[in-house]
Amino acid sequence: MDAIAVKREKTRPERIDIERPEPDEGEVLVRTLRVGIDGTDFEVLSGSHGEFPEGSDYQILGHEAVGVVESSNGTALNEGEIVVPTVRRPANTSSRFFENNEPDMAPPGEYVERGIAGAHGYMAEYFTTPESFLVSIPESLADVGFLVEPISNVEKALELAQRSRSTFEWQNSAGLVLGNGPLGLLTLAMLADRCERTYCLGRRERPDPTIDIIEELGATYINSRQTAVDEIPAVHEPMDLVFEATGHAKHAFSTVEALGANGVGVLLGIPEDWEFTVNGGALHRQLVLQNKALLGSVNSNVRHYKRARNTLAEYPDWFLASIMTTQCSVSEFADAFEESPDTIKSYIEFST
Repeated sequence: MDAIAVKREKTRPERIDIERPEPDEGEVLVRTLRVGIDGTDFEVLSGSHGEFPEGSDYQILGHEAVGVVESSNGTALNEGEIVVPTVRRPANTSSRFFENNEPDMAPPGEYVERGIAGAHGYMAEYFTTPESFLVSIPESLADVGFLVEPISNVEKALELAQRSRSTFEWQNSAGLVLGNGPLGLLTLAMLADRCERTYCLGRRERPDPTIDIIEELGATYINSRQTAVDEIPAVHEPMDLVFEATGHAKHAFSTVEALGANGVGVLLGIPEDWEFTVNGGALHRQLVLQNKALLGSVNSNVRHYKRARNTLAEYPDWFLASIMTTQCSVSEFADAFEESPDTIKSYIEFST
């Protein structure tokens, strides 16, 4: 069967031919429909993030997927059911986080991640996985189901933010998203109904399709070349909630400056190493004296996937059509990894 993988010492994806997997007891055989591509895939290709499966000279890519159950193999799922797979799997050690259905909180060494670190991904015609790592979605969401995974990460981050403010009545009026890529836009669309006023910061100049989407969502676009993150309170207003989705290391510290009293910032982006100078004392004082919070979030669990399924169903049709810009067949897979100003979200269609 066809699969898209990266080989050791290589930085470009390749189309390879491998045997179709057979499900073990308790596993399901899934026929892949679509697989999305995001920044993590490019990090895997460059070698800056993730690791190859043990004993393998290639890594099958892809962690954002939707498929259809080809063989239920005696599980409770039905053949023909549309499903989305989660990403993390237990490593060869026991883990209380997996036992508690909280794999997203497991520390490094206790998990592998499909398509990212230590396990093959979903960018193949078929894949197998234990039933417990699949979330069913309505057939009406089959075409866009691969977006459940990134949305689930936002659901988890928002849950953490809300719980960190749970000791008082949190006024979540102004929300800011740092980054106008696919994850940033998915986050902004979620906040449209959860914040009275929303903002999105990016580096693009007009005319640009992402700016059009931001404004269609009723949000204010902030060009970071004109207004830095720490200047936003003076130019616009202090923020109650900031989602960092760029992986730009300085944003973690600028987020503290952008927050108003009692605000919370959530970091989703993963930066490269970068040494720079910050006024640590001033930031520390703001966190303490203004009850600000700054937290990191990565991955998600089945609970968040189920919420993401519901959120995806609520997105406007025009929004989903606008961000899904680049559909490629398996034979055209290389085009899905090409970046251009008009590209927002690329995905590969394996079957219908």
